[in-house]
Amino acid sequence: QVQLVESGGGLVQAGGSLRLSCVASGSIFGIYRLGWYRQAPGKQRELVAVVFNGGRTNYADSVKGRFSISRDNAENTVILQMNSLKPEDTAVYFCNAAWRSADYWGQGTQVTVSS
Repeated sequence: QVQLVESGGGLVQAGGSLRLSCVASGSIFGIYRLGWYRQAPGKQRELVAVVFNGGRTNYADSVKGRFSISRDNAENTVILQMNSLKPEDTAVYFCNAAWRSADYWGQGTQVTVSS
């Protein structure tokens, strides 16, 4: 079992920045990928950014050049730095841990970008 606790969401104006954090606990040694997904009202959950154990990252095209994902293995934390935010980035952001053959999710944190 893996537990994920997110923090850092909130309300920001377009062009602003937010930093999301997610701390993993429990059976963390089986985690091979950490990342962030988001779900806007009426839409499916989509990948934002992920980072693998070796450091390789993947980003959604819509956030490339604006968002940056990083991982602190010592603190079992994954960070999503979001810059140049747009109203279309408004969503609930979920932390995700890929653990062996299972996926674990955090409770979600709301990000709202006003125009």
